Amino acid sequence: MAFTLPALPYAYDALEPYIDEETMKLHHDKHHNAYVTNLNKAIEGTPDADKSLEELVAKAGTYSKAVRNNAGGHWNHTFFWDILSKDGGEPTGALLEDINATFGSLDKLKEELNAKAAGQFGSGWGWLIVNKEGKLEISSTPNQDNPLMDVAEVKGTPIIGIDVWEHAYYLKYRNVRPDYLKAIWNVINWTKVAELYAAAK
Repeated sequence: MAFTLPALPYAYDALEPYIDEETMKLHHDKHHNAYVTNLNKAIEGTPDADKSLEELVAKAGTYSKAVRNNAGGHWNHTFFWDILSKDGGEPTGALLEDINATFGSLDKLKEELNAKAAGQFGSGWGWLIVNKEGKLEISSTPNQDNPLMDVAEVKGTPIIGIDVWEHAYYLKYRNVRPDYLKAIWNVINWTKVAELYAAAK
C-alpha cells in the first residue's frame, strides 16, 4: 500500500509571522510530497512495499540510500507538522519538572537545543528525545536521519524535532539559521510534546 502525504493540521498561514505561508506551502506540498513520492518509487515491487513507515525507519541502515532518505524525510516531516501550533502554550507538570531537572530551566533547554541545531553542519535536524534510560537528551542528525534509526549516533524517542534544512527557513530568514531557531519556539505545540513525552516515558 502506497504512502500518502498527510494534510497539514492547520492552515498554511497558521504559524505566521514565525513561519511564513509561502514557506509552509513549499515545504509541505513540494518537499514533503517529494519524499512520499520517492519513497513509493523506491519500495514499489519489493517486499518492503508492505512494511510500515516505522519499520522502514527503524532499520534504515539496512536499506538503500533512497529508502533511508525518503522514509526519514516522510517520518520527520509528519512529526514536525504535528509538534507545531500557534497556540502551543508552555510546558507544565512532569515534562517541565524533567526539563528543569535536566537542563536547569526551559530557557537553558532552548539554548542548548538551538546550539546543537545551529551547529549541525549542512542539512539535518535538532532533536529533544527521551533516551533508552528514560532521560531527556539533546541530539542532532544529518540529512533526514532521526534518533529512531539504527544508524543514529544517539538513539531515543523524539519529542521535539527542528528541521534545519535551508528549505525550512530560507525564504524568511535567509542564511541566518539562529534567527529561525529562536523564532520557532513561538510555535512549538507543548501539549503535543507532553503527550509524546508521557508515551515515551
